[in-house]
Amino acid sequence: MIPIHTIDTLEACWRSLGDLGASLTEAEWKTATDLPGWSAQDNLSHLIGIERMMQGLAATEHRAPSTDYIRNPIGQMNENEVDARRSLAGADVLAEWNDLIEIRVQTLRTADDAYFAQPAITPTGPGTLADFLDVRILDCWLHEQDMRRATGHAGNLSGAAAEHTVDRLVRTIPIVVGKRAATPEGKAVAIAITGGVERSLICEVQNGRAAIVSAVSTPPVATIGLSTEAFIVLAAGRRTSDRVSATVAGDQELGQLVLSKFNMMI
Repeated sequence: MIPIHTIDTLEACWRSLGDLGASLTEAEWKTATDLPGWSAQDNLSHLIGIERMMQGLAATEHRAPSTDYIRNPIGQMNENEVDARRSLAGADVLAEWNDLIEIRVQTLRTADDAYFAQPAITPTGPGTLADFLDVRILDCWLHEQDMRRATGHAGNLSGAAAEHTVDRLVRTIPIVVGKRAATPEGKAVAIAITGGVERSLICEVQNGRAAIVSAVSTPPVATIGLSTEAFIVLAAGRRTSDRVSATVAGDQELGQLVLSKFNMMI
């Protein structure tokens, strides 16, 4: 099956990145982001490297020097693509991006069912190319937000890509509430996300397992409120809970513990 919605969402996210890039000054391109060692420009360079790989284009032959934030071969591969473009002007990296996404959109729009069904190793395990593209929405949108946050160009915090990303990250809330924060048996934690993507969630522990439920047995012992941006910053491991704005009502200790364990992309 051709994943039309995934392609539509990816294209919208890619073009939003292009629009953001067109608004940046050279100084803003070089602004540091929450990702160690990476500027706004480096984030886009990273996305270029992955999309080139997806398109079957050659990787850079450049080899970046070792740094303390590179921890595995995938990180080294990413850094090679990033470092290969560090000496370029932001406008040059943007031009490469814009040219590349035209190729990528054409490829995806003209591919058949077999193309999307081919096996692929995704960041979450074995799957199909369609599954990999589903994860690409999250990655591209998160890096767009990294660039926007660093340069002060807020935007695109709602819509299909934002909702897709938040909903993928929401899937791991039971792990955070149940396993990491060790919420007691029979207790529940409510989480309200507002300001962009609106989600009202309740996670309850029953029979030793935490799950998001539509109704609880007893009122939540802690209620956490945070913005869409604060949620994705925590869930994507961009910042720790002491560096974001969130509210906790009820059991303060448990609520703060849940917030401190929110990094879902370790």
